[in-house]
Amino acid sequence: MSVSGKAAVVGIGATEFSKESGRSELRLAAEACLDAIRDAGLRPSDVDGLVTYTADTSSEIAVQRELGIPGLRFFSRVDYGGGAACGTVAHAAMAVATGQADVVVCYRAFNERSGHRFGQATRSGRADATGLEFSWHLPYGFATPAAWVAMQARRYMHEYGATGEDFGRVAVAMRRHAATNPKAWFHGRPITLEDHQASRWIVDPLRLLDCCQESDGGVALVVTSVERARDLPRPPAVVTAAAQGTGPDQMMMFGYYTGDLAALPAMGRVGATLWRQSGLTPADIRTAILYDHFTPFVLIQLEELGFCGRGEAKDFVKDGGIELDGRLPVNPNGGQLGEAYIHGMNGIAEAVRQIRGTSVNQLDDVGHVLVTAGTGVPTSGLVLSALP
Repeated sequence: MSVSGKAAVVGIGATEFSKESGRSELRLAAEACLDAIRDAGLRPSDVDGLVTYTADTSSEIAVQRELGIPGLRFFSRVDYGGGAACGTVAHAAMAVATGQADVVVCYRAFNERSGHRFGQATRSGRADATGLEFSWHLPYGFATPAAWVAMQARRYMHEYGATGEDFGRVAVAMRRHAATNPKAWFHGRPITLEDHQASRWIVDPLRLLDCCQESDGGVALVVTSVERARDLPRPPAVVTAAAQGTGPDQMMMFGYYTGDLAALPAMGRVGATLWRQSGLTPADIRTAILYDHFTPFVLIQLEELGFCGRGEAKDFVKDGGIELDGRLPVNPNGGQLGEAYIHGMNGIAEAVRQIRGTSVNQLDDVGHVLVTAGTGVPTSGLVLSALP
């Protein structure tokens, strides 16, 4: 059973984005959820479903209590860190389409800068399958997301002749978009390619400005049926397609055994499903929200999703190709490099704003927006559309 055209995102909410929220992750989750519910023109008593990330510390029943929801008929979690982002909406849309719930709130909230910082190496005590995967790498110092992505980025450079400046053009575009977004952490602070090239090394070939920021904050989304959405105050963002995907020999944040180290096969699978479900092609997409935790993976996503051929993304981004006036504006909100790193949920909220026509960097004639979740991990994606 396809969920295409049966559910819509009707509410978006968020806390401020900061480096030190000064409050618990549960409070951040509750604030974002309440904001989204009010934005949808609904009340907590209307909600009967909650979806979040496996990584989120705030349980569904804890959020239920904080919001005053009488009871839940559906609750779910999606694994694999940032790869869960669009998967939360996919789960919510399936619940709505199959009658498991009427109104589902998806949320993600954390103190990722003032609390547990994902970008730093930590000793893992996990004894599950994921912990065993990491045990092949952590003892040798291969211990951070930047290091893992750097390995693939270097191979991509070798295969296709990409340079650090090509990666830098992604960072410049995202910071340029964030500079005009009052909600963004880097509001008013654009960078130049020279700034990027002068930033310090993190793990060769990645510089500081190739890496997304660390943020505190929360974002929530409300999903309900298209029929109900027609009676709500905000223009709905219809879930035209929703997909999850893994690649061959998939590991957690590693793709070194797939036969092509310069590719992201999980994203390729998600993209193929999105095009098939929606009946759309890359030419139909007005703007894309691409998960930008590290700049090289934005280039590879452009290729995996069919916006350009293998090795052609470096040319695609030249001369402002992904900027607001380019051939495919990417992350008009500034993305995770410029607005905030909320594990991709703030990107979905921006896609909804583009459909509504309310973004601070609003594009003309937005009928369809493609959104992706975390790359390098099992991942997910969406196509959100204006109501026909």
